[in-house]
Amino acid sequence: MATVAPTSRNLSPTVADEISTTQPTPPPPKKLDAGALFVLKSRGSWLHCGYHLTTAIVAPALLSLPFALALLGWEGGVAVLMLAGIITFYSYNLLSLVLEHHAERGHRQLRFRDMAHDILGPGWGRYYVGPLQLGSCYGAVIACTLLGGQSLKFIYLLARPDGSMQLSHFIVIFGGFTLILAQIPSFHSLRHINLVSLILCFAYCACTTAGAIYIGNSRKAPLRNYSLTGAGINRIFGFFNAISIICTTYGNGIIPEIQATIAEPVKGKMFKGLLVCYAVVISNYFSVGISGYWAFGNQVDSSVLQNFMVGSNPLLPKWFLLMTNGFTVLQVAACTLVYLQPSNVVFERRFADPKKGQFSARNCVPRLITRSLSVIIATTFAAMLPFFGDIMALFGAFGCIPLDFILPMVFYNLTFKPSKRGLVFWVNTVIGVGSTGLSMIGAVASVRQIILDAKTYRLFANM
Repeated sequence: MATVAPTSRNLSPTVADEISTTQPTPPPPKKLDAGALFVLKSRGSWLHCGYHLTTAIVAPALLSLPFALALLGWEGGVAVLMLAGIITFYSYNLLSLVLEHHAERGHRQLRFRDMAHDILGPGWGRYYVGPLQLGSCYGAVIACTLLGGQSLKFIYLLARPDGSMQLSHFIVIFGGFTLILAQIPSFHSLRHINLVSLILCFAYCACTTAGAIYIGNSRKAPLRNYSLTGAGINRIFGFFNAISIICTTYGNGIIPEIQATIAEPVKGKMFKGLLVCYAVVISNYFSVGISGYWAFGNQVDSSVLQNFMVGSNPLLPKWFLLMTNGFTVLQVAACTLVYLQPSNVVFERRFADPKKGQFSARNCVPRLITRSLSVIIATTFAAMLPFFGDIMALFGAFGCIPLDFILPMVFYNLTFKPSKRGLVFWVNTVIGVGSTGLSMIGAVASVRQIILDAKTYRLFANM
């Protein structure tokens, strides 16, 4: 004999009222967010996550690692390079665990500002973490555009040593290339580009390492001196500049946005992606850093590729240098696209209509306009400020270190509340406090360097 489930129709009014008051009221429907809906599509695998992570971390800025080792010496340089790698891997894994914790409870956080909003409070997300991340990522876009233009100019001068084109011309060319690629609709859509980027990372790092070893063993090898340069306060500031350079090369700042591209369930996938990424990071960072410092000693330039030329005379075959810089240009373009994503999220959230189709005219036109303006403005700043590397060091001290070394520790301790007698709590606290001090000192060192270099600054300079 079948039974009939009781409903409010066949219950007395008193019983129905009691049931309605004891059952939880469903939450109000969440407002649709076009930025999360269109840009941060959650369709990727852990392997795609590894591609995104690698492009975000392994950028041509790693070519400055030999210079950082020269400021620290062999023991200090290798130790800081290894320690920064361990801390950032640990830090990014902590962020991933916090994101997984909230996702398992039905509240998936897709952006850094969402994490700050939920864990620290609305003001932190809106007025501190959100602007800090956007500023750091857009600064990285400007720096990548400048680096792309410099690489194109290097290729041009190899082919035409007496050429008359200026650096700003090449920055505009690179910006035009980025302008086209910036229209790719979502972060997930970059997965194939970022796979190519991962391969290019190995390619130009292998070329750089091979080139440095070849020059170091050739008759053209420069006299190598591994003693530390400078004295007194200059050497001390050099130490902190080197630490800031290494920390910035490991920097990411968009871990939540990358994890947002992973399809549910997300548990454990980010860790696998980090393993893929750090396999590339460790092999490339140590090979380039150690081989470049070994080959050129304390005479290594801020980018080791500059040491492959003596004046206008290449120390390696021209085809080899052209190939290396070609790989660099293509990979830095992919890196630029990755760091455009946080601003793309903001634009879509503000100007797109989530109730319309992503490729409807209503949403395509604002997307084309906002993304084009974003790239044009970044290209203008890169051409106008060819000394942006000094300014980016300041951005790294204020942005990269808090996002990658401080906030993950704070988020984890506040979310999981580890025992104050336990090792995890104190490891996180020591890293957070130490990174705060490093951020302040790095900011002072960066401002000092800007002041020292101010005499050589000129807008739209052909550097």
